[in-house]
Amino acid sequence: MTESTASSPATAAPSTPRSDSGWPPVAKAGEPGAYLPAQQAATSTPCGQPQDAAPDEPAGPTSFDETPDAPATRGAEVLAELKAVIARFVILPSEEALDAATLWVAATHLQPSWQHAPRLAVVGPAKRCGKSRLLDILTETVHQPVLTVNSTPAAVFRSITEEPPTLLVDEADTIFGSPKMAEKNEEMRGLLNAGHQRDRYVLRVVGNDHTPHRFHTFAMAAIAGIGDLPDTIMDRSIVIRMRRRAEGEKVSPYRTKRDSPALHEIRDRIAHWTAPLADRALQLEPAMPVEDRAADTWEPLVITADLAGGPWPRLARQACRRMVDAEVQTEEDNPGGARVLADIRRIFHAAGDPDSITTDQLLFTLNGDPEAPWAEAGRGGLTPRGLGSMLREFGISSGNVRIGDGTQRKGYLRHKFTDAWRRYCPAVHPLAPSLSPSSGSGSGSGSGSRG
Repeated sequence: MTESTASSPATAAPSTPRSDSGWPPVAKAGEPGAYLPAQQAATSTPCGQPQDAAPDEPAGPTSFDETPDAPATRGAEVLAELKAVIARFVILPSEEALDAATLWVAATHLQPSWQHAPRLAVVGPAKRCGKSRLLDILTETVHQPVLTVNSTPAAVFRSITEEPPTLLVDEADTIFGSPKMAEKNEEMRGLLNAGHQRDRYVLRVVGNDHTPHRFHTFAMAAIAGIGDLPDTIMDRSIVIRMRRRAEGEKVSPYRTKRDSPALHEIRDRIAHWTAPLADRALQLEPAMPVEDRAADTWEPLVITADLAGGPWPRLARQACRRMVDAEVQTEEDNPGGARVLADIRRIFHAAGDPDSITTDQLLFTLNGDPEAPWAEAGRGGLTPRGLGSMLREFGISSGNVRIGDGTQRKGYLRHKFTDAWRRYCPAVHPLAPSLSPSSGSGSGSGSGSRG
């Protein structure tokens, strides 16, 4: 229903007129829910009777995409500088992911104000996707970084105090990369899960008299690794799915001694901006485009954006809605790595690079290769479902393809692979420039320099 229809004499509410503020209404310091009255005045039941409910969710992307900028503070400027610095060293998979990483860094400087400590899951399907490089930049800009490479859970929770640090966990695939490793590191998973919410402690006995002692777990954490993290951690995370840089995508090399002073200057400016805002941040209850745990996880970033003003309230909600929606659509299965892409590239090349190949033909060739692992993927080798699960991680899906006799069967179009081939196996029968992806084969930007 359009606004003009809703405001016609037959259906208009006689009370307070509709607010012009648009979505999202920005939270006001010290006034929890201050945006609600104007929203509620425009909310009606199907019978036309006013209802005292929460504000309507936006009807579609345009409801917050077109929201005008809020008055900018100095925070908007420093966030823009941080965003530019991150983009200089790392190519993230989307503009929304870049905005989310920028806001996550700033939110670490306001941790005492948060009820939930969002995890930043920096994952990718293979090596050299920029995961570790992004963690390098985060280490120099977050509040009180604690780098936890191959650390024990006991060492980690003893590093967390009432004034939370920021945990940075690299090479997480060495902790959770297989069921056996995950089982051995169940305590670390429990620690990362518990630390998502304030006032979740672990009890340990200390001293010769074995006195029970309560240790803090609450702290924001960035976790980088190959493949997805355990489901319970992913559910508490803002997920950035990195990609390997394609030919032509350039980033600046990062040198700690040369580049960290500039990053520290930005970190100090963020800390100076956020220091007087802790009480205000504690009081804000922003309008969120998502619900439940996703809202808990994204709320610190949205509040940080509202405090900064300028375009950031809109950018934060765009990133929240789109990245959460993307994760809902993502398969839970772990990827099979870049090996399957290279093998499929060889199959297409051997067949003369046809426009498409049927799923049956791909599976017959993959499972028939004695030097490949696919025949051992299951009792009957790699299946259509297994192949589809691996390829979905790279944004590739099957469809109906026409074969020589004019009939249609399930298969894969070559142009859907070209972007992934350029990123993950560029040396395997390199594509000619004329074979660049035409449509639907991979949009958006790439990822950073190493992972």
